Amino acid sequence: MQTDIDPRRLIGRKAFDRKGTKIGTVDEVYLDDATGVPEWAAVRTGLFSRDAFVPLEPSEFVDDTLRVPFDRTLIKNAPDFGVGRHLSPEQELQLYRHYGLDSSPPEEPSTDRDFGRLAGQEE
Repeated sequence: MQTDIDPRRLIGRKAFDRKGTKIGTVDEVYLDDATGVPEWAAVRTGLFSRDAFVPLEPSEFVDDTLRVPFDRTLIKNAPDFGVGRHLSPEQELQLYRHYGLDSSPPEEPSTDRDFGRLAGQEE
């Protein structure tokens, strides 16, 4: 998602699934603790329904609507952690797994311990 979007602009906006079916309305936006970047949106899925968490990456904010690249059924079946509270790292991991997203940090490049040594030489 575009990181230059003010998360307050998302609140109250309609959200649609990958087929263009309305999911609901964005109720809250959750920021990453370390970076402050918007990471999750809680979408109210109906008048008497609960909020479903949706990932803001790879979602898009287009024409004042949130476009979520997942099916409505998957979104409605997302783990329910309630809104208005902080998401724990374990809860975020559950959400990433639910959506089939990779939540692991990028791997560090491996260091080649043999760099600079000639093949066949012992230390």
